[in-house]
Amino acid sequence: MDREWGSKPGSGGAASAQNEAIDRRERLRRLALETIDLAKDPYFMRNHLGSYECKLCLTLHNNEGNYLAHTQGKRHQTNLAKRAAREAKEAPAQPQPHKRKVSVRKTVKIGRPGYRVTKQFDPETKQRSLLFQIEYPEIEDLTKPRHRFMSSYEQRVQPFDKRYQYLLFAADPYEIIAFKVPSTEIDKSTPKFFSHWDPDSKMFTLQLYFKSKPQEANKPQPSPAANGPTAPGVPPRPLPPPPQAPPPPPPQGLPPGAPIGNPPRAPPTSLPGSLPPPPPPPMANGPRPMPPGGAPPAPPPPPATNNTMANFTPGAQMGRPPTMPPPQGFPGQGIRPPPPPNMG
Repeated sequence: MDREWGSKPGSGGAASAQNEAIDRRERLRRLALETIDLAKDPYFMRNHLGSYECKLCLTLHNNEGNYLAHTQGKRHQTNLAKRAAREAKEAPAQPQPHKRKVSVRKTVKIGRPGYRVTKQFDPETKQRSLLFQIEYPEIEDLTKPRHRFMSSYEQRVQPFDKRYQYLLFAADPYEIIAFKVPSTEIDKSTPKFFSHWDPDSKMFTLQLYFKSKPQEANKPQPSPAANGPTAPGVPPRPLPPPPQAPPPPPPQGLPPGAPIGNPPRAPPTSLPGSLPPPPPPPMANGPRPMPPGGAPPAPPPPPATNNTMANFTPGAQMGRPPTMPPPQGFPGQGIRPPPPPNMG
């Protein structure tokens, strides 16, 4: 039998209006939890009883869905509007800073200008200088080139180096060019630092001088300390004067004004009974020198085949007494015979 009204058999019956409202609120709660973060809500608070409170409206809620439904209600929205109006009224009126609107000109760059750099040196002041000449033939009308100094830490093109700085030149429609110069203090006095723009030749000239550093060679060199290097900032100790010895007394028995010193030595005299000095050694391949007496030396004896060399005494053939071998041992000791040869 077909039914025109009611629910189908086994469906559990038709849902009442109350059940539909509960189901709707549960779906809204799940949807709100996906889109709203309660941790960021300044008025959401959980008390010690496990329930939730609204600090703005001072209401109590059993679960998060009930609190989310409350935040969408009229009471919560009205209190939010009142709180915002009261805070705006109590806040002091602060003047807004005037922001100057600068219109950025967008020009098409046509490239880099031509330039010429001249290095100069002043022998009188010992200063080095640079002369920059920048040509801007296509510069815009009623405009003048500009320049500025830039630190190495301002630019982002090259690595930082505190020993250098950059000098920039700019003029539309040309690109900005920069020169890397030493990071030395610039002498900006009137006759030395100047810039000039010639509108006829379209050339910008700038000259700068670097302040001269004190010469290291002119500084006095610190004297080395006697007992090693001293601590920095402590003056070195003065060196003591060298000791001066008293002059020697004049010798006894000399007349005044006589020169002091060792007298010249006389040539050695020959003692009676002493031997004459030995002749120089004979040369290997040459004539032998003549003896002091003027007589030619006797020829050497012929080689003997028998035992005649046993009785030959050196010096007998030359008319000289035989030379004695040097004594063995210390003075005062007897002469020791030479040790026998080792036959083993």
